[in-house]
Amino acid sequence: MNPALWISKTGLDAQTKDISVISNNLANASTVGFKKSRAVFEDLLYQNINQPGGRSAQDTEMPSGLMLGAGTKVVATQKIHTQGDMLNTGNALDLMIQGEGFFEISMPDGSSAYSRNGQFTLDEEGNMVTPGSGYLLEPQITIPQDARTITISQDGEVSVTLQGQAAPAVVGQINTVNFVNPTGLEPAGQNLYLETAVSGNPQQGAPGVAGFGKLVQNALETSNVNTTEELVNLIESQRVYEMNSKVISAVDQMLSYINQQL
Repeated sequence: MNPALWISKTGLDAQTKDISVISNNLANASTVGFKKSRAVFEDLLYQNINQPGGRSAQDTEMPSGLMLGAGTKVVATQKIHTQGDMLNTGNALDLMIQGEGFFEISMPDGSSAYSRNGQFTLDEEGNMVTPGSGYLLEPQITIPQDARTITISQDGEVSVTLQGQAAPAVVGQINTVNFVNPTGLEPAGQNLYLETAVSGNPQQGAPGVAGFGKLVQNALETSNVNTTEELVNLIESQRVYEMNSKVISAVDQMLSYINQQL
């Protein structure tokens, strides 16, 4: 069997995965706090026929060897945690982290998840929760029912103006969490990430402190997907897929010619 068939087959598989990654980026171009991914390729093992530096004669060495590759594969997908653009909303419960850090979200099983999506709302008890699933923000922030205004400072202090009171009252403190290796976080859907062994332990601190981004109220962080860049990547992946298909077609014609002539 001609090895080019199997090599091109690995190329088709790899480009199929790459196109899946690109399509997911494009699908989430409007998802608040979404971080784009990229596929990481790696060449496969080589068949070492002649070792570089091997003896070709008594007093000469081969300057280069003869090594035939076995193709490629996708070994990882990396999240690119660059800052997204700012979207002003005018909603007092919309928060954006300008810089590094994640919001800590309390899950129903008692564990913690992490998110860059600052679209918060209130539940029936006045607690700040995620809009889709109603997961509590950690530390828990409760807004009184008679609050007229809500103010969240850059360092995470939450204060409200109550009916009949001129001075604002502090009702809580929003902290953010950072990781040594945020690329190692596991995407879990619902705009959430989970801690893994390679992400490092969560480090909690007040926004605006060294290593932690500050909070911006009345704003959201848009997806960091550049649609033009993704479309160019899609065209490139499509062309590589077509070229691998043409290699398979060419090998098939070669084998067909041999079968007809012999």
